[in-house]
Amino acid sequence: MTRIVYVNGAYRPETEAKVSVFDRGFLFADAVYEVTAVIGGKLIDFPGHCARLRRSLGELGLPSPATDEEILAIHRELVSRNALDLGHVYLMVTRGEADRDFAFPKAETPPSFVLFTQARTAIETPEVGRGLRVASVPDLRWGRRDIKTVQLLYPSMAKMEAKRQGKDDAWFVENGEVTEGTSNNAYIVTQDGTIRTRALGHDILHGITRAAIMRVAGELELRIEEKPFTIAEAQGAREAFITSAGAFVTPVVEIDGAAVGDGRPGPIARRLRAAYLEAAIAQAI
Repeated sequence: MTRIVYVNGAYRPETEAKVSVFDRGFLFADAVYEVTAVIGGKLIDFPGHCARLRRSLGELGLPSPATDEEILAIHRELVSRNALDLGHVYLMVTRGEADRDFAFPKAETPPSFVLFTQARTAIETPEVGRGLRVASVPDLRWGRRDIKTVQLLYPSMAKMEAKRQGKDDAWFVENGEVTEGTSNNAYIVTQDGTIRTRALGHDILHGITRAAIMRVAGELELRIEEKPFTIAEAQGAREAFITSAGAFVTPVVEIDGAAVGDGRPGPIARRLRAAYLEAAIAQAI
């Protein structure tokens, strides 16, 4: 089945969807994006993703291509046209088409607006059951990781380095402390049962799933501490896990070759995943 995608106001078969070679998203990675999960044909955490999109646009001075209501309608139309029951909707906004120049184009240049769907076969993947093995890599990304830009070359390189080592993913390390994963927020559970994750700032993405997990953890009366941790602390933790719109909550069972806890997915990560999915599905739109 050929997917239907959305490009600048029109729904088209993916084989006919095109953007200009002069688009600044292509030339400069001058663009932001969001990925919203779909379960049962409904959008998960959509208001949070829309709010973060607004923040990213504002931080880069990018014009908005549509209202929140229009963006929601496009998401729903794509889900319907592609009969998407389980998967994701990817959204990207670029600064638009202009002759190649480091200076931004005129303010009236219309942004480019692209959305497409990606299907998945199951919520419970093999990684959830066995847990992830991660490798640490130096964090060499730019300093504004809180803006969800399409500048993803280094995270992609880090992911491939982890694959080269036979691992599933990589965690970035800066000044001796873990920042986050290649496409996810990182957590440990200390020996006293406290969930620890890095505080929000310019150095990590303000994850929408992260925010939801913080709420769920509070409702479950689990202790949460927003404080950085080292690889050694992670290796000595009771549990570790990641969160993202694609992984939801997924346990980490090995870091740089050292088992975390007993080397199996831990009960707190499993409990958080179940509670998060239950709440997210109930609130999906």
